[in-house]
Amino acid sequence: MCVIAHKYPKDDPVAIPDSIKDLSLSHVTAGFVAVLVGFSSSVVIILQAAESAGANAAQVSSWIWALGLGMGLTSAGLSLYFKEPVLTAWSTPGAALLVTSLSGFSLEQATAAFIFAALLTIVVGWTGWFERILKHLPQSLAAAMLAGILFQFGLDAFVALEGSFLLVGLMLVTYVISRQLLPRYAILLVLAVGMLVAGLQGRLHWDGLELAFAEPQFVWPDFSLPVLISVGVPLFIVTMTSQNVPGLAVLRANGFRTPLSPVLTVTGVATLLLAPFGGYAFNLAAITAAICMGEEAGEKKSARYLAAVCAGVVYILVGLFGATVVALFAAFPKAFVVALAGLALLGTIGNSLHAALDDTEGREAALITFLVTVSGVTLWGVGAAFWGLVAGLLVRLVMNLGLQKTAIKK
Repeated sequence: MCVIAHKYPKDDPVAIPDSIKDLSLSHVTAGFVAVLVGFSSSVVIILQAAESAGANAAQVSSWIWALGLGMGLTSAGLSLYFKEPVLTAWSTPGAALLVTSLSGFSLEQATAAFIFAALLTIVVGWTGWFERILKHLPQSLAAAMLAGILFQFGLDAFVALEGSFLLVGLMLVTYVISRQLLPRYAILLVLAVGMLVAGLQGRLHWDGLELAFAEPQFVWPDFSLPVLISVGVPLFIVTMTSQNVPGLAVLRANGFRTPLSPVLTVTGVATLLLAPFGGYAFNLAAITAAICMGEEAGEKKSARYLAAVCAGVVYILVGLFGATVVALFAAFPKAFVVALAGLALLGTIGNSLHAALDDTEGREAALITFLVTVSGVTLWGVGAAFWGLVAGLLVRLVMNLGLQKTAIKK
């Protein structure tokens, strides 16, 4: 059985004074950008999922409160504990699943499904089953999957030039120049230039913004076996395969060795506690986590966990203000958010591709993993990242068998 234990010596506690001393503007910027990208790219799906469950306006605001609070506490807490950038997120594929699967079910039944999925996550985390399986995952395939996940974000940054040439073009020029002159502050400068240009173009829409705290709305669960099976189990599977596997790949590709089982257990407990308020699923972040792990998040690798801590603080603020913050993030033009995300992830994409293709013996398997992941194919409700990994593992297995047969003949 897996026991949650600090992987570092007990005489090396989290030193808050040292953390404050190491904190830099790069950490704050990376954390803010991660939250901005995370919310702007998928908050609409969350709202649709809540509405599919029959949530009213107050309950939708409660969902944002629960999700922000859960992501903030788990991100900041786990990052401080392990001193590595452990960023958590809501399950975006899970939300997409809820949009299509909650029709005809009550919010109370949906809440019960969230609790059931949380219990399953706690079981696989506490026992260590999931982590033991993933230990056999080749590093090149994990890097290829990560590159495939992030590839579209990098591509979209340049596609956005077509409709917003001046805005995105100036952001791109700023990135290239600042990477040479002030690499630590490249994304901060891109953010500043982008907001300035968008503001001058009149594309920042602050209408309708009103500061108001969200009010948590507790929903009593109504356990129904058909709902647990048709919603709870798929939510668990999609979250584990489409979120936690890529999230772990991001950590490993960036050289961090955070143990997965304790993280799964903590995110499962957070889901269990916040599910009645709308916190339907928490998991390792992948895309937004990469923003907190690259060089742009801080020159000192050992201090990059502070970027995830900063993101956690922003997440908590987002949750407290609920619907107000949703409107705030909606104020930024889509091209700005897309370009910011793509440029922030360029370094990670390049490093992942290098790690994936550097292994000459497993290059074909890694390439197939990358291509299947990029394809975006979804089978039986499970996303492309999982199937890319499966395809790569099968190809690698077949190639290894062929090499073994060749060696035997010789």
